Amino acid sequence: MKVSSPRAAEKDVLRKEALARRAALSGVDRIEKSLSLADHADELPLPEAAVVAGFWPIRDEVDPRPLMDALRRKGHPLCLPVVAEPHLIFRTLERGAELAAAGFGTMGPGPGAAAVRPQVLLMPLAGFDAAGNRIGYGKGHYDTAIAALEKTGPLLCIGLAFAVQEVDRVPAEEHDKPLTGILTEQGYRAFG
Repeated sequence: MKVSSPRAAEKDVLRKEALARRAALSGVDRIEKSLSLADHADELPLPEAAVVAGFWPIRDEVDPRPLMDALRRKGHPLCLPVVAEPHLIFRTLERGAELAAAGFGTMGPGPGAAAVRPQVLLMPLAGFDAAGNRIGYGKGHYDTAIAALEKTGPLLCIGLAFAVQEVDRVPAEEHDKPLTGILTEQGYRAFG
């Protein structure tokens, strides 16, 4: 059983508040704001032809698929995460590929797709602050994946969210990895 710390409890409150603001956006607003991410694709500090891991949106998350398509057209190979042990694995996403349940309510390429090591993670999140700290969904999937990927080379971690998901301050814990930057409908913001 996981022991809850005061910081974890504070994060849980902030998570609920940020997700409530996200949920309050109308469906049309979510679509328009998601589409606008692609307008800012050139602002992302991506190495040429870097493998980019996107994500399949769930619930009322920002939809990264228009941005991912823009990055694919710029020559970036794409992949999607699949929930696995001990951490997420990333499988190549080809246009028109059949998708399967990938855990946590998401979709991803099936077991026949090649596993790859992304250089860039486009990450979903519940909340973020101006220092680049993020609040995930509390399961630690990205924290463990980032720790493993960082052992094998450089990694850019870019959060994707709606601007309304920003919080004043995330009570970051030792295991939390700060974001390289955040992309919202307002554009890209670098951290650090």
